[in-house]
Amino acid sequence: MIKKFIRKILGVKDTPPARDPSEPVVLGAADHGIDPRLVSSNAIRVTQTLQENGFKAFVVGGAVRDLLLGVKPKDFDIATDATPEQVKRLFRRAFIIGRRFQIVHVMFGQDLLEVTTFRGAGQASAPKDEHGRVLRDNDFGPQHEDAERRDFTINAMYYDPATQLVLDYHGGIADIRDKTLRIIGLPEARFREDPVRMLRVVRFAAKLQFTIEPHTREPIPVMAPLINNVPAARVFDEMLKLLMSGHALACLQQLRSEGLHHGLLPLLDVVLEQPIGMKFVTLALESTDNRIKAGKGVSPGFLFASLLWHQVVEKWTAYRAAGESPIPALHLAADDVLESQTEKLALQRKIGSDMRDIWSMQPRFERRTGKSPYKLLEHLRFRAGYDFLLLRCQSGEIDMEIGDWWTAFYEGDATQREDLVASANAAPAPAKRKRAPRRAPARAPGQRRRKLKRGMIAYIGIGANLGDARANVADALVRLAALDGTRLLASSALYLTAPIDSSGADYVNAVACIDSPLAAPALLDALHGIELAHGRERPYRNAPRTLDLDILLYNGERIDLPQLHVPHPRMLERAFVLVPLTEIAPDIEVPGHGPARAFLPAVAGQGIRKA
Repeated sequence: MIKKFIRKILGVKDTPPARDPSEPVVLGAADHGIDPRLVSSNAIRVTQTLQENGFKAFVVGGAVRDLLLGVKPKDFDIATDATPEQVKRLFRRAFIIGRRFQIVHVMFGQDLLEVTTFRGAGQASAPKDEHGRVLRDNDFGPQHEDAERRDFTINAMYYDPATQLVLDYHGGIADIRDKTLRIIGLPEARFREDPVRMLRVVRFAAKLQFTIEPHTREPIPVMAPLINNVPAARVFDEMLKLLMSGHALACLQQLRSEGLHHGLLPLLDVVLEQPIGMKFVTLALESTDNRIKAGKGVSPGFLFASLLWHQVVEKWTAYRAAGESPIPALHLAADDVLESQTEKLALQRKIGSDMRDIWSMQPRFERRTGKSPYKLLEHLRFRAGYDFLLLRCQSGEIDMEIGDWWTAFYEGDATQREDLVASANAAPAPAKRKRAPRRAPARAPGQRRRKLKRGMIAYIGIGANLGDARANVADALVRLAALDGTRLLASSALYLTAPIDSSGADYVNAVACIDSPLAAPALLDALHGIELAHGRERPYRNAPRTLDLDILLYNGERIDLPQLHVPHPRMLERAFVLVPLTEIAPDIEVPGHGPARAFLPAVAGQGIRKA
């Protein structure tokens, strides 16, 4: 009585008694409002068969969630107290699968239902890896422990088609009505048990337009690296579900906002910040979402080809700048991208093959004369390549005229196609128009020929600390001098510095001065090509590398482009740039900052020494 009076004086509300998680809240048809017509006849058949043989059986998980939201589920999962062997004996086409925990696939024609046995709470004794991820778990138990083992409250409800009752152990109904996504148990422990749950949080939040409960969200940025310990095949399966959810764009944006895209599709950080890249990816994902919502099929190969295209373009440009012919350069770029992504996402061979076909067709669309268009039309993947071409046109990457021509050719009859090819044959070749500026302009009588400008003076920073770093720097100097029309005017001595924010051997650094006709973006592409020839990767900022080339200064100009900033933003903070630079150009001016040597005292303590 006294306690109650004190709580009243202090304004403290009575806390409702803790709910017993072993006893569910039972809701009848009038309370939950599920339309039984949305339930699969095969799901009813499985639960009925199990119940007639003395077992408990319920529709469970996402199917119940969707039924409560008034949506017809795509898949129906069944939970039962029958063991996998007991389930298998009751159905003609039933197969036990799974290593981490066993489930039964029951087949009715092409319809597949997953039947799982109630899992127990014996995870403490389950085998785990060094990070706490459960490796194998086939402990069975009562229904309330099975509910506790499920990931989110909205997925931990059980529906009995026979009685039309819903059993809710963890307040899932309330969270659905509040549009809240809440994990069951301690978030840190649950994410450690299965890091893929972090990806599922993102997918459900984006797909259902639910808010992630603060305690559920809080540990995600810190625990995101645990996804690297999950088998790549599982990550790929979850990424595919995410991209094929009908809300792919929202899912990817949510991935980025939660910091979960690193190591999965880290290139999206770059792509989505570039106007053309962002428009291209947005168009591709919107097209995918619209097809899924319309009940049409979607090719995973087309989807991943779209997401990775601008990484291919970047490497393709770099290889061409390094001297490779266009078609071999494209194949090398595709190899690089597929190899790196296969390690992270376990891209299936069929999907990788489809992606390569789509990419390799793109240069062929530019050849619209002779028999080339007819041959391309016969390609097994033509339609996917053509749709990809239209995305490139719509995003502004290439001229819309190419897409319009191919649309007319694809939809036209034999006569119309002949006319289109004839018009392409008659059209002036683009190459001739490109060569025109090379011809000297007409001179008036007595006018002297003007001396053509030789090139631009650029200062290039060079660094390496993997492999034979000195040999890599020396080779970079040779390759710089070999760029088209470029002369190596000077190069500094080699200097050694400790790595910034990374472990490993000391860096070998130098600065070169070149005279080149290449515009700054083209020169940057050429430098990337040289880096690629040395196998350079960019896993994170200041990472160890076999070779790093940067444009420090370019012809005394200030350049501010999405992919290039000159003067180099951090050059005045680093001794390994300023010391070799002022060695070969003591009086060099840094645009907007003054003489480079004025900044030497500020970096004197950085520990640079000659090799």
